[in-house]
Amino acid sequence: MDMTLARPLMEGTADSGAGGLKLSVQPLRGMVTLRADLSDATVAKAVKDAVGSDMPGVRKATDTALWMSPDELLLLCPYGEQADVVGKLTDALADTHHLAVDVSDARTLFRLEGDTAREVLAKGAPVDLARGQFTVGDLRRTRISHVAAAFWQSGEGPDVFEIICFRSYARYLWDWLEESSREGSMPGVL
Repeated sequence: MDMTLARPLMEGTADSGAGGLKLSVQPLRGMVTLRADLSDATVAKAVKDAVGSDMPGVRKATDTALWMSPDELLLLCPYGEQADVVGKLTDALADTHHLAVDVSDARTLFRLEGDTAREVLAKGAPVDLARGQFTVGDLRRTRISHVAAAFWQSGEGPDVFEIICFRSYARYLWDWLEESSREGSMPGVL
Protein backbone atom coordinates (compact mmCIF):
# COMPACT_ATOMS: atom_id res chain seq x y z
CA MET A 1 0.00 0.00 0.00
CA ASP A 2 1.24 3.48 -0.85
CA MET A 3 1.35 5.12 2.59
CA THR A 4 1.39 8.60 1.04
CA LEU A 5 -2.32 8.11 0.32
CA ALA A 6 -3.02 7.66 4.03
CA ARG A 7 -1.50 11.00 5.07
CA PRO A 8 -4.08 13.27 6.71
CA LEU A 9 -2.30 16.37 5.41
CA MET A 10 -0.62 16.63 2.06
CA GLU A 11 2.47 18.73 1.59
CA GLY A 12 1.48 22.34 1.50
CA THR A 13 1.87 25.80 2.91
CA ALA A 14 -0.28 28.35 4.69
CA ASP A 15 0.72 31.96 5.21
CA SER A 16 -0.80 32.80 8.57
CA GLY A 17 -0.28 36.53 8.47
CA ALA A 18 1.09 37.33 11.92
CA GLY A 19 4.70 38.40 11.49
CA GLY A 20 4.77 36.97 7.99
CA LEU A 21 4.45 33.53 9.56
CA LYS A 22 4.60 30.58 7.21
CA LEU A 23 3.43 27.09 8.19
CA SER A 24 4.09 24.12 5.94
CA VAL A 25 3.84 20.35 5.87
CA GLN A 26 7.23 19.12 4.72
CA PRO A 27 7.79 16.38 2.13
CA LEU A 28 7.94 12.84 3.43
CA ARG A 29 11.18 12.14 5.25
CA GLY A 30 12.76 8.84 6.22
CA MET A 31 12.79 8.51 10.02
CA VAL A 32 14.49 5.76 12.01
CA THR A 33 14.28 5.42 15.78
CA LEU A 34 17.49 4.10 17.31
CA ARG A 35 17.47 2.90 20.92
CA ALA A 36 20.95 2.19 22.28
CA ASP A 37 23.62 3.37 24.71
CA LEU A 38 24.34 6.78 23.17
CA SER A 39 27.65 7.05 25.03
CA ASP A 40 29.01 3.95 23.25
CA ALA A 41 31.64 4.80 20.61
CA THR A 42 30.39 1.92 18.45
CA VAL A 43 26.92 3.50 18.38
CA ALA A 44 28.36 6.92 17.50
CA LYS A 45 30.32 5.41 14.61
CA ALA A 46 27.26 3.50 13.38
CA VAL A 47 25.20 6.72 13.40
CA LYS A 48 27.94 8.60 11.51
CA ASP A 49 28.19 5.82 8.92
CA ALA A 50 24.41 5.50 8.53
CA VAL A 51 23.34 9.16 8.25
CA GLY A 52 26.60 11.15 8.12
CA SER A 53 26.07 12.93 11.41
CA ASP A 54 28.00 13.16 14.63
CA MET A 55 26.13 12.18 17.77
CA PRO A 56 23.96 15.12 18.90
CA GLY A 57 24.29 16.41 22.44
CA VAL A 58 21.52 16.23 25.01
CA ARG A 59 18.40 18.07 23.72
CA LYS A 60 20.20 18.91 20.48
CA ALA A 61 19.59 18.29 16.78
CA THR A 62 21.89 17.99 13.80
CA ASP A 63 20.67 17.90 10.21
CA THR A 64 20.11 14.14 10.43
CA ALA A 65 20.17 13.11 14.10
CA LEU A 66 17.80 14.24 16.84
CA TRP A 67 18.35 13.49 20.55
CA MET A 68 15.03 12.16 21.85
CA SER A 69 15.98 10.73 25.26
CA PRO A 70 19.10 9.43 27.07
CA ASP A 71 18.95 6.21 25.03
CA GLU A 72 17.09 7.27 21.88
CA LEU A 73 17.81 9.11 18.63
CA LEU A 74 15.55 9.89 15.71
CA LEU A 75 17.59 9.66 12.54
CA LEU A 76 16.47 11.51 9.40
CA CYS A 77 17.21 10.53 5.81
CA PRO A 78 15.60 10.92 2.39
CA TYR A 79 12.30 9.07 2.18
CA GLY A 80 12.87 5.64 0.68
CA GLU A 81 16.33 5.25 2.23
CA GLN A 82 15.13 4.36 5.74
CA ALA A 83 15.43 0.58 5.13
CA ASP A 84 19.08 1.12 4.14
CA VAL A 85 19.69 3.11 7.34
CA VAL A 86 18.09 0.37 9.46
CA GLY A 87 20.22 -2.22 7.64
CA LYS A 88 23.44 -0.28 8.18
CA LEU A 89 22.68 0.17 11.88
CA THR A 90 21.70 -3.48 12.33
CA ASP A 91 24.93 -4.65 10.67
CA ALA A 92 27.18 -2.20 12.51
CA LEU A 93 25.55 -2.88 15.88
CA ALA A 94 25.14 -6.66 15.56
CA ASP A 95 27.14 -7.22 18.76
CA THR A 96 25.66 -4.21 20.58
CA HIS A 97 22.31 -4.08 22.38
CA HIS A 98 20.11 -1.82 20.24
CA LEU A 99 16.83 -1.41 18.39
CA ALA A 100 16.52 0.32 15.01
CA VAL A 101 13.02 0.77 13.58
CA ASP A 102 11.61 2.59 10.55
CA VAL A 103 8.97 5.02 11.88
CA SER A 104 8.72 7.22 8.77
CA ASP A 105 5.04 6.71 8.07
CA ALA A 106 4.00 7.25 11.68
CA ARG A 107 4.99 10.92 11.81
CA THR A 108 4.40 14.24 10.06
CA LEU A 109 7.00 16.97 9.76
CA PHE A 110 6.02 20.65 9.83
CA ARG A 111 8.03 23.82 9.36
CA LEU A 112 7.08 27.04 11.12
CA GLU A 113 8.96 30.17 10.12
CA GLY A 114 8.63 33.88 10.61
CA ASP A 115 9.11 36.63 13.17
CA THR A 116 6.37 35.31 15.46
CA ALA A 117 7.19 31.58 15.26
CA ARG A 118 8.67 31.60 18.78
CA GLU A 119 5.56 33.19 20.24
CA VAL A 120 3.27 30.69 18.53
CA LEU A 121 5.25 27.74 19.89
CA ALA A 122 5.46 29.35 23.34
CA LYS A 123 1.65 29.51 23.48
CA GLY A 124 1.48 25.72 23.54
CA ALA A 125 4.84 24.37 24.72
CA PRO A 126 6.31 24.71 28.24
CA VAL A 127 9.71 25.74 26.88
CA ASP A 128 11.73 28.96 27.27
CA LEU A 129 11.88 30.07 23.64
CA ALA A 130 13.48 33.47 24.22
CA ARG A 131 16.27 34.36 21.82
CA GLY A 132 19.55 33.37 23.43
CA GLN A 133 17.81 30.64 25.47
CA PHE A 134 16.63 28.49 22.56
CA THR A 135 19.04 28.68 19.64
CA VAL A 136 19.98 26.87 16.43
CA GLY A 137 20.28 23.14 17.09
CA ASP A 138 18.27 23.20 20.33
CA LEU A 139 15.57 20.52 20.50
CA ARG A 140 12.74 19.77 22.88
CA ARG A 141 10.59 16.70 23.08
CA THR A 142 7.46 17.98 24.78
CA ARG A 143 3.85 18.82 24.10
CA ILE A 144 2.42 21.51 21.89
CA SER A 145 -1.09 22.13 23.12
CA HIS A 146 -2.18 18.57 23.97
CA VAL A 147 -0.04 16.84 21.34
CA ALA A 148 3.19 14.94 21.99
CA ALA A 149 5.74 16.50 19.67
CA ALA A 150 9.37 17.38 19.19
CA PHE A 151 10.68 20.60 17.70
CA TRP A 152 14.03 22.14 17.03
CA GLN A 153 15.40 25.38 15.69
CA SER A 154 16.68 24.82 12.20
CA GLY A 155 20.05 26.09 11.04
CA GLU A 156 18.23 27.97 8.30
CA GLY A 157 17.56 31.00 10.46
CA PRO A 158 16.72 32.34 13.92
CA ASP A 159 12.98 31.99 13.36
CA VAL A 160 12.75 28.63 11.55
CA PHE A 161 11.49 25.61 13.49
CA GLU A 162 10.92 22.02 12.47
CA ILE A 163 8.14 20.16 14.31
CA ILE A 164 7.42 16.43 14.36
CA CYS A 165 4.25 14.83 15.69
CA PHE A 166 2.44 11.55 15.26
CA ARG A 167 0.61 11.48 11.95
CA SER A 168 -2.69 10.75 13.71
CA TYR A 169 -2.48 14.19 15.39
CA ALA A 170 -1.22 16.13 12.37
CA ARG A 171 -4.56 17.69 11.43
CA TYR A 172 -5.16 18.84 15.01
CA LEU A 173 -1.67 20.32 15.33
CA TRP A 174 -1.94 22.05 11.92
CA ASP A 175 -5.24 23.63 12.96
CA TRP A 176 -3.84 24.61 16.36
CA LEU A 177 -0.75 26.23 14.83
CA GLU A 178 -2.88 28.13 12.31
CA GLU A 179 -5.29 29.36 14.98
CA SER A 180 -2.45 30.30 17.34
CA SER A 181 -0.74 32.36 14.67
CA ARG A 182 -3.65 34.63 13.82
CA GLU A 183 -2.90 38.29 13.32
CA GLY A 184 -3.34 40.19 16.59
CA SER A 185 -3.07 37.12 18.83
CA MET A 186 0.60 37.45 19.77
CA PRO A 187 1.34 38.49 23.34
CA GLY A 188 4.52 40.27 22.20
CA VAL A 189 6.80 38.98 24.93
CA LEU A 190 9.47 37.13 22.91
